[in-house]
Amino acid sequence: MEESAFVERIVPLRRKVMAASLSAGATRNEAEDIAQDVLLRFWQMRNELGRVRSLDALATRMARNMTLNMHRRRPHLSIDESKAPLQIVTTATPSRLLEEKEATEWLYRKLDELPATEHSILYMRQVERLSVRDIARILGIEESSVSTLLARARRKMLQEIERRNRK
Repeated sequence: MEESAFVERIVPLRRKVMAASLSAGATRNEAEDIAQDVLLRFWQMRNELGRVRSLDALATRMARNMTLNMHRRRPHLSIDESKAPLQIVTTATPSRLLEEKEATEWLYRKLDELPATEHSILYMRQVERLSVRDIARILGIEESSVSTLLARARRKMLQEIERRNRK
């Protein structure tokens, strides 16, 4: 494929690639990097692109896979480590800071009281920002089960917060 044909056919896919990457959880800067990588890979395989049925589908699939791979390579914090860096930077009074610290500790205790599966699903969805589909794949369960367990965990936490606030 000539450079002019490449620019005409492939470069316009950049927007779709960025959209696919953003929808898979990338930040704007990450999506731009991934778009560049996809275009570079297309350039490297420019002589085989004539055999590809749908360049749009290939580009979006590549973007999604690259985004997921990027997230997999990123070091994940354990739940205990994710608690440690919590820092509150305010000009609040010492009593307000103590209240916030106690509230945070209470929240972590309540999270630890959740059944292991609900806790894991809630963590993967809220902290790791994984999709329901990815969580289901990781845990080897149905997506509907993930949704049910996620809703149950959220409902339990909401009830605990409401109980605490009524006191």
